[in-house]
Amino acid sequence: MKEKSENIVQYHVVDEQHAGQRLDNFLLAIRRGVPKSLIYRVIRKGEVRVNKKRAKPLDKLMLGDEVRIPPMSYAERGESPKPTPNFAQRLRDSVLWDDDALLILNKPSGLAVHGGSGIDLGLIESVRQVFPEYRFLELVHRLDRDTSGCVMIAKKRSALKVMHELLRSRSLDKGYLCIVHGAWPKSLRQVSEPLKKQVLQSGERLVKVDAVDGKPSDTRFRVIESFGDLASLVAAFPKTGRTHQIRVHTQCQGHVILGDVKYASSEELAQAKQMGVSRLLLHAASLRFSHPFTQEEVRVEAPMPDAFRQVMQSLSSARAMS
Repeated sequence: MKEKSENIVQYHVVDEQHAGQRLDNFLLAIRRGVPKSLIYRVIRKGEVRVNKKRAKPLDKLMLGDEVRIPPMSYAERGESPKPTPNFAQRLRDSVLWDDDALLILNKPSGLAVHGGSGIDLGLIESVRQVFPEYRFLELVHRLDRDTSGCVMIAKKRSALKVMHELLRSRSLDKGYLCIVHGAWPKSLRQVSEPLKKQVLQSGERLVKVDAVDGKPSDTRFRVIESFGDLASLVAAFPKTGRTHQIRVHTQCQGHVILGDVKYASSEELAQAKQMGVSRLLLHAASLRFSHPFTQEEVRVEAPMPDAFRQVMQSLSSARAMS
């Protein structure tokens, strides 16, 4: 056993993913591994503040709330996991943007942005170890574990607050690439089905279209290349930031993303496997925003992964033979 300490005060601005969550559950998610007893103790003592005010464990957080998280020390078994030298170099090679405000990485598919829930080491924990020269590193937004591409990390709290304000005002443009089953109609350029998130007892998150209780959601689509009736390469531009938004908006139109083990049918997964699909073919390809300090326009792009190119080559061959 050894003593672990989160030895600096940290501030988190509540994003759409955590809006509506109870304060205690939010802290348990942000500080994975910290005993519940410690979480409740620091809340009770008033060391956790929401918008600079005391709060209770069951208080619901609102979008844009600022949560102050105090230093916490607690007993931890064994050594903290460390990224392997090869993985550390892979993270260094994945840097797309690095200045005094922001670090943007091209996250590989299969890597969770946060540790916890059986994951010892996530992206943010790895980045903090690989780049120890940066004292402040906090995620601006998140990507699903199986989605690759652009992930933005703030290097200063002032930058974090500005970027979250851009997210809230929908002034940060995100572009995705996905390969979906079937021929996506060129006329289908917008999907705005309302989405409702469910959290199962296992902690797994599922999202479904719900016209009554769902939250407003909006995704714009553009066909880039069609592979006959087999599949389509589609660009997706989410205008809202709901959990699994692109994945469910493609599924509800009958064109689920290839390799989506959460939302595809067993038949669709078998078809994708025959095409050589080994991962979710969803990629956060670009970010466009005003720089938090200079206000100059920034555009960052993450190259199309090899997994996409290999499947597209296979689809092109199949199309040529048909």
